[in-house]
Parts: sequence; structure tokens; C-alpha cells
Amino acid sequence: MTLSNSFTYRRFLRLFLLGAFSAAAPDFLGVPTTAGPLDDAKCNVEDLEQANDLQLFVILQELRNTTFFRNFLVDLDRPCPLQSWRKRDSEQEEEEEFECGGNEEADEDAEPACHVDLSSNSNPFSSNALFSMATTGFESKAQKDTFKWQKQTDIVVKDEEPCEEPLLPDSFWIDICSPPGKTAEEKLVNLAMNPEKNTGYNGTHIWKAIYEENCLMVDDMNSKELMCFEERVLYRLLSGLHTSTTLSIAMNYYPPSKRKGRTEYEANPDYFMKKFHDNPEHIRNLHFSYVVLLRALQKAAPVLHEFDIRTGDIVEDETAKVLLRRLLDSAILQSCSNVFSAFDESLMFQQDTRFNVVTLQKNFKGVFHNVSSILDCVQCQQCKLHGKMAMLGYGTALKVLFMREEPPVMTRNEIVAFINTIAKFSESIRQVRELTHLYLEKQEQKVAKMKQTAALPQHITIVDGITIDALDGAVGLIAKLGQENLIDWEREAELVQLALERNPELLILVKHYGNDVSKFLELASSIGFVDTKAPLPDAIIVGSGLAGLSVALNILDRGGSVVIIEKEHLLGGNSNKASSGINAYVSPDEAGADSLDLFRNDTTRSAGSSARQDLIDVLVTNSGSAVTWLRERVGVDLSLKAQLGGHSSKRTHRPSNGMAGAEIIYGMQKAVREYEQTGRVKILVDTRVSSLVADDNGAVIGVECISAGIDEAYKLHAPNVILATGGFAADRSSGSYLEQYRPELLKFPTTAGPFSTGDGISLATTLGAGTVDMSKVQVHPTGWVDPKDPDNTSKVLAAELMRGVGGILINKEGDRFVNELGTRAHITERMLSHDPIYEKNGAWDKSRPVPTFSLVLSSSAAEEAKKHVDLYSHKGLLTRIEGVSLLARWMNVPKAKLVKTFQDYQDASKAGSDAFGRVTFRNLPAESLENEVFYAGTVTPVLHYCMGGITIDTEGYVLNVNGERIPGLHAAGEVTGGVHGVNRLAGNSLLECTVFGSLIGRRIPIANPINRGPKQGQGMKSNKDTSLRNVSSAELHQHNTEDDCWVAIHGVVYDLTEFASEHPAGPESIWSLAGGDGTEAFDAVHNKGLLEDFAEDRIGLLV
Repeated sequence: MTLSNSFTYRRFLRLFLLGAFSAAAPDFLGVPTTAGPLDDAKCNVEDLEQANDLQLFVILQELRNTTFFRNFLVDLDRPCPLQSWRKRDSEQEEEEEFECGGNEEADEDAEPACHVDLSSNSNPFSSNALFSMATTGFESKAQKDTFKWQKQTDIVVKDEEPCEEPLLPDSFWIDICSPPGKTAEEKLVNLAMNPEKNTGYNGTHIWKAIYEENCLMVDDMNSKELMCFEERVLYRLLSGLHTSTTLSIAMNYYPPSKRKGRTEYEANPDYFMKKFHDNPEHIRNLHFSYVVLLRALQKAAPVLHEFDIRTGDIVEDETAKVLLRRLLDSAILQSCSNVFSAFDESLMFQQDTRFNVVTLQKNFKGVFHNVSSILDCVQCQQCKLHGKMAMLGYGTALKVLFMREEPPVMTRNEIVAFINTIAKFSESIRQVRELTHLYLEKQEQKVAKMKQTAALPQHITIVDGITIDALDGAVGLIAKLGQENLIDWEREAELVQLALERNPELLILVKHYGNDVSKFLELASSIGFVDTKAPLPDAIIVGSGLAGLSVALNILDRGGSVVIIEKEHLLGGNSNKASSGINAYVSPDEAGADSLDLFRNDTTRSAGSSARQDLIDVLVTNSGSAVTWLRERVGVDLSLKAQLGGHSSKRTHRPSNGMAGAEIIYGMQKAVREYEQTGRVKILVDTRVSSLVADDNGAVIGVECISAGIDEAYKLHAPNVILATGGFAADRSSGSYLEQYRPELLKFPTTAGPFSTGDGISLATTLGAGTVDMSKVQVHPTGWVDPKDPDNTSKVLAAELMRGVGGILINKEGDRFVNELGTRAHITERMLSHDPIYEKNGAWDKSRPVPTFSLVLSSSAAEEAKKHVDLYSHKGLLTRIEGVSLLARWMNVPKAKLVKTFQDYQDASKAGSDAFGRVTFRNLPAESLENEVFYAGTVTPVLHYCMGGITIDTEGYVLNVNGERIPGLHAAGEVTGGVHGVNRLAGNSLLECTVFGSLIGRRIPIANPINRGPKQGQGMKSNKDTSLRNVSSAELHQHNTEDDCWVAIHGVVYDLTEFASEHPAGPESIWSLAGGDGTEAFDAVHNKGLLEDFAEDRIGLLV
């Protein structure tokens, strides 16, 4: 029996499996179920998981990755307290070695490292240890001798006679986190670099010792009934910890293996199911432990609020503080109050006729210390690390809960362990669902395989002789037609309905023509009432930067339809980062200083020996109309002009109050999305094109895609495909284009987004497209070095404008060394020449560090570039410095040397030229250098743009290796090669995207033009009442989460909750302003005019 991969069948199977999952006795799959109230706590599993999913998990995971919380001080060299083990280990040293590395050849069913045995035959958590120790003390003299440090060192309270107050003083709990015998051999360990996983180390003997040395063994079937509340709490905490450890192992079970094709750790859902198949109560103990930790978090809030988080990294520290405050925010604590207050520590250590309370307290602490100390016997460093961290986190929580003084004293390391332990349990709760999902998926595959091999009888009928396989085959074929865009949704729904009604004509066609889609479509066209041939889009555009959006908007304005595919979650690509502006000669030039010929000559000179004059002519001659189109059609303010490096005149257009790339992309995205309401544009984000689809004649007729959340690839068809995927400057992987053509640049930082991996080039060359200038990778001279993270390979571009307004470059000796208005290639060459090896042979040695320099602006230069200066200062990349003395100290150069450099520069301006050929001098420092206010930052050469790429002609058609057009395939933007030659002229990237994108968009044939829908901003007017109420600062502050995000800008409060996910630069910058005034941050990047588009989002006036 052959079953198709139809949606109907997959949905039916999933519902069937989930039904088994929720059954009272899950015999079919044995999936452990956890729901309902938690014993020993006043909340249920559902409330806890909801609180974790909605707020806690995300905050905790971000918090644990900040510098402060990912660095943990731990002693991994303390001797094992079990003398017999030390002797055994020394005897085994020559025979075998305990290793942390995984063993690829090991039996996959073997017990993994740090295994927690949860089998029903030796249940370590059904313990009556506290009861036993409370009544009889240690079980044996040997046990007591093993833990000699256990001797009472705290304040002794005689327990021969009952007293009014049975609790020991608060000081008794001070050292619960640190057993006596602590050494000073502590090391700072980065937890993020040492995640908990299956290391290959077998820790069964460790857990056995923990259970035996603390009497955690089942004595009789009635032991649980004899347990006191304190004992239940302890063993449930230990159970939760072991469960969490087991989940980490299951989630990271199979190590990376080239032989087995694994690039990272992979999960083992079968191991997870094996361990928890019959023991869902252990997962409930995980939930209980999380509740205890959250209760401690709530009680510790005053201390955590005031704790001085300090690592030396100001931005990281502030991030940690903000996240911690968000975690402790009263709104979160209040909305999840039933979770944070579900555990009541006041019930602990109450007077009981069965036990002496003081002895119970001592033994509770003693058992806790025993477990902590036995961890010193673990010989796997990573395993020991996570065990010690979790036990310190538990100890901190218990200290907070049991000490009655307010607030309790907490050390830095205790807070780090405490937060990381909470985050660990938060993650574990999510992992239960993830592993369950993986297990169910695996079972689906098994069932499907069984059915494909005729495991089910062939003769099962539903009605009127129609078999399951016939009906399923019909629905599967229809689903496939819909996935590949061969029929629209209306037709797909109609055919499915006909199939479910057992339409005999349809089922007969499926039986005989199901393997021939084209014939089936043709023959089935007479069945039903909807035309089977749904209109295809006029074009599929791969990439959503300026090039792709330019193609789309031109097609849409002509009445066409498009599908835009973007592999990232947000639109805009690297175009969104462009900051200097867009070049154009707009006739007539008011000053008369520029012309098409001058622009053409500047571009040709920069292109050098690889200049293609035909492409340069297209670029330059269409520049004026491109900028005019952006102004008039898209509504972008490009009123200012600047002269950038390599230009002989002012021709780089930019906004008067914003960044060029961000403003253009915002306007383009808005204009394109206006068409969504017409149905003529479909935008697929989080979708990667895996291949191009061509017909028998080699013409491109579509693409094959993979979307997030969809397991299988699917095809989309259109008569034209446009590649606008950008360059490859961020791909440092083995075999990347960067490694192939410029391996010496692999260690250079880059300004390109991580998505810049050359996808479009790979897609096109697979079909025989030619490439050109692939070795021509532009190294931009100025990328900012973030003083908070100087080694980060991703840099923010120091815009060309910073030098255009008068910024000067100074080396570490305090000297100028280049004409700052020269071409990028020239400035970069002079920078790299500071390296003696490069100076000698002209080739970069990849083992050498990339040099850094100072970029310095005067106060007048900073004022002219105020938008950029404010943005870079806000990011911590530029520093405001008063006077040359402080500037010299900041640069670490002699003041006299720096003063001479400035004076020589001032003298050169009076003479009209300097030693480096500079003839234009703007915004010079003041004559009185001590009274000047400087803005300075550190810059370094960075990979910025790939001149090489797919070969195209002057109309944007992709050419094959023989120089012939590939029918149906077009390309624009950085994915193409030849437009810029050896080195791109500053400001020409946005121009290239607009010019060639528009050329393609204006010539793509429109099958069925529709002269309706938005244009020139029509259809976007709001009918909402714009009357505004007053909003207080207190009310504004209440809306400070990702799910409820109000921001005040220029005195008006906006609800940006829904917009945040659409923000071209990402939602984080919006979320960071939630509940506060974002005017300064907004003004650093945007025009005030952009706020007009948010009339519907206005809440009121800030008062």
C-alpha cells in the first residue's frame, strides 16, 4: 500500500499520536504525561509552563549569556573525600583514564556520561533518608568518618529538652552553600563555552555514592508514608536536579562526527523515553524544583535589585542589569504570582512529635553538604562543573528561603550560580516538550514506513468500495499541487472537497495520471467549477534588499504580481546598513561643479583595470532618475549632498535627518507592503531557496524553497526569477568563495550581515552562469572597533561621510599618513602598509593582526555629521573629548606630537594642499586646540563589499559562461559582478541596486496587468480617531515588555508592540525602549517625518 505525504494524513497521524500522548495509560507510545496540581506546592504544571514560556525562559536564557552571569568561579581540583576511591583511582591510572570526550564507536545504547538511573528497580528518589538520619544519625561509623568535616561547627543548640523556638539561628544556614574544607584553587570558567552535554564519562558510581553515603535507598514499601515534609523537599530537589541532568544528556547525546555527518550535538529522544517511560513523576519533581527556585528568586529580589553588577564592560553590565530588572519586574512577579509564591518555606522545620526539629535541620544541611562534597570525586571536569554550579545554586536558594533576616547576604558567585540554576531548570522544562516532539516525529516516520511497505491490509474500504490508499493518494496529490503553486487555494480546497466526497471522476484520474502532474492538471480542468490553472506571479524575487525591493515595486506599479523570498526574518539585508548615501548626477547641478562625465570618470577610475564601460554608463546615466524615483515615488528625503572619498564633486545624496539605507529601506518596504492587501505581492520570510527550477530547454521557471517550520522543500513557479541575494563577505566556512578567492582575508572583520554567504552565486552557477571579478573583495578602510568588544569579527561601518565632513586618520605614532578623501583602495593600502611584511611584498599575511587607527573629528565636522555622530556615540563607538591634552592621552601618544600633526594640517589647508595630495579641507580643528571639542574612535580595515559575482548584461539578464542569456534568470545588486570593477566607488552600492533593480522591474512582462491598488502612498490613510489623551510617565512605564511595548517619541506615546517585529533593524532596538522615552534613539537614526506613518499607533500625549 502506497501512502502519499499529504497534509491530511500527517494531520490525522499527529492527532492520533497526540491522543495517545494524553491518554491515561499511554500504552501506544508510552509518552510520560505531566499535568495538574504539583504536590507540596500551590500551583499546577500548566500555570508553571505557561509562565515559563511567555516570559521567564527568554529572559533567563539572555541573562545567563551576559558576561557577568556566564563566568563562574569554581574549584575543580578539590580532593575526593572518599579515601577508598582515591586509592582505587591511583591504582587505575595506568590501566584506564576517565575521559570527558565522547566515544563515537561506543554502543549507542550504552549508558551515557553522568547518567541518572531512574529505573523503577533502584529508585533513588523514593527515599526516607532524612527520617532515618533524624532518628538515628549516621547509619555507620564508616559513613561518619568519611565526612569528618561534618562535625558540628555551627552554634550548638542542645536538644535534650523542648524549647519554645525549635529553629536554629539564621547563622546556621550561612554556610549551606560551601561545605567546610574549601580550598583556594578556584578558577573562572565560562559556562557558555562549557555547556552541559553527554561527554562520554560514566558517572554511575558517583550517583551510587551519593545515594548510599546519604542513605538515599528505599527501605520498605511504606517509606514514603513515613517521610516528613522536609525529607520530601530534599529528595524532590535532588530528583529535579538529576532529571535536569538526564534531559541535558538526552538533548545533547550524539557528539559531532564527520563520519556520521553530524556537525553538532544531536538529541536522542529514545533515550529520553526510555528513562521517563514509566516515571513521569520525576518530571513533576523537575517542575517542583523550579517552583522552589522561583520562590527563592522572589524573596531575593531586594538583594538582586541592589547588587552591583560589574565586570568592566559597561554595556554588558547594563544589559545584565536591565535583564535582571525585567526578570524581577513587579509586573512579571504579579502576573505569575501563583508560580512565584507556590512554595511555602514556612512549613519547613515545624515541631513534629516524630522528630527533633534541631536535629532535622542539622541533618538536612549535612545531607546537602555530603552531596556537594561527593561531586569532588567526579573526574569529568565539565560534569563536575555543572554539578557544583547547580548545587551552589540550590544552596543559595535554600539559604534565601531559610534565613529569616531581610535581606539575606549573597556573594557574586552565589548569585551567578543561583540565576544559572534557575535558567537550567527553565530550559529543562522546555526540553521535555522538545524531546517529546522529536520522539513523536520519529514514531510518525516509523508508522509511515510501515504503511509504505504494505504493513496495513490493502483491502480496507471506507464506503462504496473506495480504499484508504485511493482517497489518501488523491488528497496527497492535491496537496502537492498546492505546495508547488500549480493551483491556487480556492481550487485546492475544491479538489479536496471533491476527493472527500469520493468523486469517481477525480479518483479515477488520480489512479491513472497521479504520476504525471501536467496531464492530470489538464484532464482535471473539467472537474468542478474553479479553473485549475491558477495565474503564476510575474516574477519570483530572491532577496529583499534595495535591489529586490526595487524590482518588486516597479513590477507592482505596472500592475504585475510578485513573490519575494527572504531567508532572514526581516527585510532589508545589508542595504539597511548603508549610511553614507546614494550617488547621482541630478541635472541641472545647482553649483555647476558636477557632470555626467565627471561622475563617469570617478567611477571608471575606481573600477580600475576591470572597468566595464557599458555597465558604468548604465549606472551613471540612470542615476538622476533613480534618485528622483526614490524621492517622488517612495517619499525618501534625499535633500543633502556630500562629497565622499574618491569623488571630484558633491554628488552623494542623503537624508537631512536620518541614515540613507534605513530611510530608503523603510520607504521601499512600506510602499511594497501597501500591495499586500491586493494579493499581488506575497512575502515569504525565513525561507531559503535551495535550487532553481529549469525546464528542458534550460529556461528558469521557478525555485525550490525550504521554509522554517515546514519539513519538506516545495516549489514555486514563475516565468522570471530575479536573484538579489547580496555578496559573500561574511562566509568564512570551508570551501566558501572567500576561502577560494581571497583566503588571506579570512581573518579580517566585516560589516556584512551574517546572511551574506553568496547564495545567489551558487544558485546561478549551478545552472551554468558565468562569474567575474570574484577575487575583487573590497576592504573598506574604516570599520569601528567597539572598545567593549574589540575582537568581534562583525563591525559597524564608519561611514565615508565621517571623512567627507573633515574627519582625519591618525596612526599610533600620532601622524597623519594619507589623503582621507582618496579612494577606499588607496586609503586601505596605506593603512595596511603600516605592517612591515605588507610594506615589503605588497601581500597581506593572514597570520598578522589587522592594524587599527584613530578617526578624529573637530566639533564643526561633528556638527555637520550630527546624525551619524549621535548614532555612533550612542553605540559607544565615538568618544567626546575636550581639548588636545585629553585626546593625546586617549590616543596614548605624546601631546607635542599630536599638536604638531594638527598644526601641519591647518598649515596645509592655508597652502591649499598637503603632502598626501589633499586639496579640500573642511571643518578644521580650532586654532586653540585646547578649547576644541574632538570626537574620536578607533577604526580598522574591514571586508565591506564583493565586487565580483554573477555575470550580467546591461539589462540585468544573467549570462552563462559563454556570454549568452539564461532565459528567465535576472540579477541585480551585490550578487552581480562587473559593475564596480576592481573597487567600488563610495555611494554607488545603493545606486546600483536602484538602477538595475528598476531596469529589470520595468521590463519584466506582465501577464495580466491590473490597474488598481495602492500607488504613491494611496490607500494608507487612517480612519482612526486621532484625538489623544494624556499619558503619565508612570502609565508609560507599565507597558515595558516585548508583548506590551509603548514608547514615547517627541512627546507622543506610541504602541509599537506589533511594529517591533517589522522594524528593519530588528525588534531589539524597539524593545530596549519599551516603557520609556525613545526620542534620542529615534533622532539618531530617523527623520521625524517617519512618525506620520504611525498615526494609528498613537496612544496619547506624554505629560
